[in-house]
Amino acid sequence: MRLKNKVALITGGNSGIGLATARLFLAEGAKVAITGRNAKTLAEAAAELGGDVLALQADTTDIPGMEKAFAEAAQKLGNFDVVFANAGIGGDTPLGNTTLEQFETIVRINFTGVFFTVQAALPYLNDGASVILNGSVHAVLGIPGASAYAGTKGAVRAMTRNLASELAPRAIRVNQVTPGATKTPIWNPRAPTPDAMDALEARFGGMSPLGRMSEADEIASAALYFASDDSTNVTAMEITVDGGAINAPAGAKMFRQG
Repeated sequence: MRLKNKVALITGGNSGIGLATARLFLAEGAKVAITGRNAKTLAEAAAELGGDVLALQADTTDIPGMEKAFAEAAQKLGNFDVVFANAGIGGDTPLGNTTLEQFETIVRINFTGVFFTVQAALPYLNDGASVILNGSVHAVLGIPGASAYAGTKGAVRAMTRNLASELAPRAIRVNQVTPGATKTPIWNPRAPTPDAMDALEARFGGMSPLGRMSEADEIASAALYFASDDSTNVTAMEITVDGGAINAPAGAKMFRQG
């Protein structure tokens, strides 16, 4: 068990990558707290994960509420060995058709919320702890209509390195998992049926050499590496899980003959 006796906190642990990571961390022996802003999905996640998980309703844009939830988690489970700042939202912000409110909501959740997640956790972080931020290939792909989302993920990418330097005196490592297109409920509005999801996977999978979208469990496995003692001398790094889309784009399935 790679996380035996460790305490892990995962924001946005009620769905998708966060839920998959909570499931894996529990299986690896960690005591796990998850947060989520949606009470219904949080309760469903807690029921799925079983009695060993601590589920706390908290919104990363509500800083006092988040601080209260983290204090409760530390009181009940102990100080944190792992914090996965996973919570975030998607959203299109096409130039010429985006309101200030739409843009700032994405920035507040995906960037500001990540910084204040780490700050809220800081009083309860053990020396030598692991902080993991959730990035995205959007930071470098230049996808039209995604300026706010991509901008926040570029900011998180920079912040990973800044926080790694800032927390180094306490041997706290800060790293980033960087998913490509991943099969999670975030796609439900665009792909509400199995056929639509198959078409979506064919489209996005075709953009990578390995020819498919990622599974949430594969992102969780990358987070596990950073959370475990396997990476005790690794900081300011990212693991990209995208089938090679950003590092070997010429090998994408869509370019193959036959």
